[in-house]
Amino acid sequence: MDNSDLKEILSAFLKSSENLSVAKISQGYINETYVISENDAPKYVLQKINSIVFPDIGGLMDNLRKALPYLHAADYSEIPLVFTKDKKPFYQDEDTACWRLIGFVPDSVAYLKCQNRKQASEAGRILGRFHQLLLPAKLEDFRETLPGFHNLELRRTQFENAVDKASDSRRKMAKEAIIFVRNFLSDIGDQDYSRLPLRLCHNDTKFSNILFSKKTGKALCLVDLDTIMPGYFHYDFGDAIRTVVNTAEEEEKDHSKITFRLPWFDAFLEGMRPYLDHLTQREKQLLPFGVVLMPLLHGLRALTDFLENDRHYRVSYAEQNLDRCKNLFQFVVLANSNKEAMANSVEALLS
Repeated sequence: MDNSDLKEILSAFLKSSENLSVAKISQGYINETYVISENDAPKYVLQKINSIVFPDIGGLMDNLRKALPYLHAADYSEIPLVFTKDKKPFYQDEDTACWRLIGFVPDSVAYLKCQNRKQASEAGRILGRFHQLLLPAKLEDFRETLPGFHNLELRRTQFENAVDKASDSRRKMAKEAIIFVRNFLSDIGDQDYSRLPLRLCHNDTKFSNILFSKKTGKALCLVDLDTIMPGYFHYDFGDAIRTVVNTAEEEEKDHSKITFRLPWFDAFLEGMRPYLDHLTQREKQLLPFGVVLMPLLHGLRALTDFLENDRHYRVSYAEQNLDRCKNLFQFVVLANSNKEAMANSVEALLS
């Protein structure tokens, strides 16, 4: 979209957009995102919400509106939601696209990769604080806007359907990944969730969704809150760890660069530890499983999307989803080989 169109959308939220400049952010696979600046200082983030990935935009924004009042403290930066002039949490344009505007957290920065133990510890601290702040929220007030989002059986079914319907060329290109998935799924086994309490979760806690202070280096808050809804704690834990202990990006084709840094896993646990008094013993026991499960699910979704001709994720080249899934599956192998070491760390640091 050109700037005049974006300024028109901004006018639905703001009295004036004359002195504002707009810059598109290419990072991220789902929403279309722009930073809105005033006198070269970032002031807002404008996003076009992907209605294919998020069909229940009303529920998504309702969850966000209800969660944000809990998510502010002296050690947790507030993210203000800007309502439209007619007091709605999002704006629908003439093409029925949905847009939202949130405040930019001052002097903040996000990193694609974790760089050291201090950042790993800060990532753990801010995730623990996020969950602690949300404890008073009533779970029944929040909708499951993406039913089965982290349900392994559902993702398995979607994957097999995609294999059956895929073109011969895509199925052939993905042959190695398809074999890996089928073999690994037969070994991973089912987990009993019946004794696990549901928690209000972020559900997309990759490292790049954490804002850090440019001045102090401390973690400020979590962003990209589209997937806030009921879930299990090991979802958020596992998703964070997959991008904290691995220094390679998700499209890295040289799999020798994919790492599992156990000292950074320990640092994450140490940072998170003061905020986990509410966790049950069963939740703690499942943390290593979450570190295997979450990259497996992400890889499965990327592979399914590749087989379905890239319907959900934005891609910049034809085999990006395939490269992404292979990368994630390599990390699954590393995480699985470190399950015992992770369990020992959890026992030592969280018991």
